[in-house]
Amino acid sequence: MTRFSRETFRFLSDLAANNRRDWFDQNRDRYERHVREPAQEFIVAVGERLDDISPQLRADPRPVGGSLFRIYRDVRFSKDKSPFKTASGIQFRHAAGKDAHAPGLYLHIEPRNCFVGMGAWRPAGPALRAIREGLAADPGGWREAVNDPAFKRSFELGGESLMRPPRGFDPEHPLVEDLKRKDFVAFAAVPQAFLTGADLVDDFLSLCAPGRPFLQFLCTALGVPF
Repeated sequence: MTRFSRETFRFLSDLAANNRRDWFDQNRDRYERHVREPAQEFIVAVGERLDDISPQLRADPRPVGGSLFRIYRDVRFSKDKSPFKTASGIQFRHAAGKDAHAPGLYLHIEPRNCFVGMGAWRPAGPALRAIREGLAADPGGWREAVNDPAFKRSFELGGESLMRPPRGFDPEHPLVEDLKRKDFVAFAAVPQAFLTGADLVDDFLSLCAPGRPFLQFLCTALGVPF
């Protein structure tokens, strides 16, 4: 049975209260048993059915460099030197993408803040411009994708936006607020019980299914297959 447990959230809560290397080393077996291992099982199980969303999405269960985000924080340029993330993330990214900014699906595992996400978070300059150009050229397609009733019932567009219209785009464009976006992502909040339920894989894929047109629009704009 592929799912997370109460111990998953208990460990993450304890890590938030004891964000030190010595504590983590003493509790590493809890991380591996209650976070990493169920995450890898979830990745494998979802990967067997990702074609239902898109054959271009990839599930990689490797503990390093795969779909599971590393637990260690990059503190090189941060004032916060806490060594560990207090949440776990899983991304099923597009085959053409090599990092977290590629279009894909996402599961966020954090006490009292779980959610499913999809789209392209903080795409690099050329990709960001391609998405904006696709939106400007096909406003009808964008509206159809993001206003689908089944999609809107669960997902809400989010992320950061520019204060002003991006250079080179019509400030009077009817979708100028969307053109300002720096992230083309959508989020659906889910309770912890969603992750500990016996039908997690089915529930995750069913929740994501109405987002196929949204992902397809982004892939078309980026010139990659969907």
